[in-house]
Amino acid sequence: MPKTKNPHAAALGRLGGRKRAEALSSKELRAIGVLGGKARKKALSSSRRTDIARQAGLARLKRMSKAERSRIATLAAQARWKKKKKKRKHGG
Repeated sequence: MPKTKNPHAAALGRLGGRKRAEALSSKELRAIGVLGGKARKKALSSSRRTDIARQAGLARLKRMSKAERSRIATLAAQARWKKKKKKRKHGG
């Protein structure tokens, strides 16, 4: 026999959760979020997490204008060049 949720109890639970969340500080909310993130990471395979991250990145790119994408690409290239220069200094 499948369990069915009582819709009235579910609604009361949502109200209680919302009320508690309003009473928590941003630091406490962040701590709770970290726990959820760790649990999700543990539950998902590495390849699935990579797929999710790739989809998120593509969704962010779609929302950006061409100028924003260009600016971010320039910053990323500058960061890569800085890393390469640092490696050369230590090598020679």
